[in-house]
Amino acid sequence: MAGRAGRIGWPGALAAALVLAVIVGPIVAVAMRAEGLGTLGPAGRGALRFTIWQAAVSALVSVALAIPVARALARRRFPGRGLLLTLLGAPFILPVWRLLEAPMLARVVPGALVLVFLICLTSFAVALVLGGGPRATTVELAIYQAVRFDYALDRAATLALVQVALSAGVAALAVLVHLPDAMGAGMDRVVPRWGAGTRALDALWIAAAGLFLILPMAMIVIEGVAGFSDIPPGTWVAAARSLAVALASTAICMGLALALAVSGGRWAIVVGTLPVAASALVLGTGLYILLFPWLRPQVLALPVTVAMNALFALPFALRIVAPAVERSEAQFGRLADLTGLSGRARLRLLTLPRAAGALGFAAGLAAALSMGDLGVIALFAGQETETLPLNMYRLLGSYRSDAAAGAALLLLGLSLALFAVFDRAGRRC
Repeated sequence: MAGRAGRIGWPGALAAALVLAVIVGPIVAVAMRAEGLGTLGPAGRGALRFTIWQAAVSALVSVALAIPVARALARRRFPGRGLLLTLLGAPFILPVWRLLEAPMLARVVPGALVLVFLICLTSFAVALVLGGGPRATTVELAIYQAVRFDYALDRAATLALVQVALSAGVAALAVLVHLPDAMGAGMDRVVPRWGAGTRALDALWIAAAGLFLILPMAMIVIEGVAGFSDIPPGTWVAAARSLAVALASTAICMGLALALAVSGGRWAIVVGTLPVAASALVLGTGLYILLFPWLRPQVLALPVTVAMNALFALPFALRIVAPAVERSEAQFGRLADLTGLSGRARLRLLTLPRAAGALGFAAGLAAALSMGDLGVIALFAGQETETLPLNMYRLLGSYRSDAAAGAALLLLGLSLALFAVFDRAGRRC
C-alpha cells in the first residue's frame, strides 16, 4: 500500500491511465476528422435542439416525480415494498420530517437533475427503436445514421464533437454538485407518518410508481410469453453472446471502480466520471475511424463492446463503491494502520468485506446495463456478432413482432437475473 491510510496507489493510477487512454484516443480521432461546427446543417442543428430539449424535460419530470415517490416509500411499509425498490433501480435515502427533508433535497436534487440529464443526452436506444424522424432525431441517432447508412465519417465526426462538447459541459457540473449515492442510508427501517390524508397521498404515489413500472413489464411478459416459441435459434446465440459480454464488462468495470475507490482522492472520482462526457456512440465513432483502415469493424465488435460497456458503467459503479470504501477507512483505517495491516491483506480483510454489499449492487447494475446495451454494438456488429438487444431490434425491423416480444422477455429475464444474483451475493458476504 502507498499513500494515506496505506491505500493502494499504483492500481488506481493504472486504472486512471486506461480510462483516459480509451476516452482521449477516440475523441482526438473525432476532432481530427470533424469538418467544423459550421457544417452541421439544418438537420444537425435540429438534432442538437431536440437532444437538449428532451434531456431537460426528462430530467425535470423524473426528479419531480421521484421526490414524492421517495417520500412515500420512506414512510410506509407494505408487502412488495422491497421488490418495488428493486424495480426502481436503487435504494432510496429515506428522509424524516421538515428539518431533515428540505436540507437533504436541496443537497441531492441538483445532482439528480444533472445525472438524469446526462443519461438522457445519450438515449440512443430509445430513439433508434422508435425510429426518430426529422423532428425527433437525437445527436447520437444522427451519428449512427451517418456511419451506418451514409458512411459519412466526416459528418459523423462533427456530430460526435458536438456531443462531446455538450456532455462535457454538463459533466463539469457533475463534478461541482453532489451526485446522490446509489446506496442510501436507512434501508433497514421505515419512518412512519400518521394521518388519513398523508396515508392516502402516499398510497396514491406508490400505486402510480408501481403501475408505471409494472404495466410495461407486464406487457413484455404477456406479449413475450405468446411469442416465446417464435424465437429463432439466432436469438439464443445472441443471448449467450450478450451474457458473455455482460460478465466480461462487469469484471473489468468492477476492477477499475475498486482500484479508483481504494486510491481515494477527488481525482479518482473525476477520472471515473469522465465517461459520461463522451457517450458510447462518440467513442465508437472514434474507434471506427481509427480501426477501419486496418481491420473490418466486425472483427472487433465484441471486444470493443465489452470495453465500452465497462467504461460507461464505471461512473455509476464508482459512485456506489467509493462511499463504502470511504466509510470502511473512516471506521477502521486507523486501527488497520496501528496493526500494520496494508497491501493486499488490507484489501482482503478490511475493504472487500466492508464494501461487499456495495460491490454486489454495483456489479449487478453494471451487468444489467451491459446486458441491455444497444450502443456501440450497433456501429460495429454484423450478423455473426450481434447481441440480444441488437437481435431484438433487427427482429422488429423485419416485422417479426412476436419473435421480438419473446426476445424482449428473454432480455428482461436475463437482466433482472444478473442484477439479483450479483446484488444478493454482495449482501450475503
